[in-house]
Amino acid sequence: MAHLNEPTEENIAYMIDAIKAKLRMASAAAMQPSHFSVNQYEDIKELYEIVIEKQNISISEVEGIVAELGRLRNK
Repeated sequence: MAHLNEPTEENIAYMIDAIKAKLRMASAAAMQPSHFSVNQYEDIKELYEIVIEKQNISISEVEGIVAELGRLRNK
């Protein structure tokens, strides 16, 4: 497992890929790790922890998580 305490591009890639896999995102190709900045590391890590800890994720929760990831993407 990655050492997620360090804000690196590799850790962002790991977390984004894990979130996409857990959510089984249909549009996963649109959500590339390169779209995110290390500046948003703590926010991405927080989302990652929420997603990974949940057993079941409702449709509304998926929509909220995807919306938040969209907000965090580089413009």
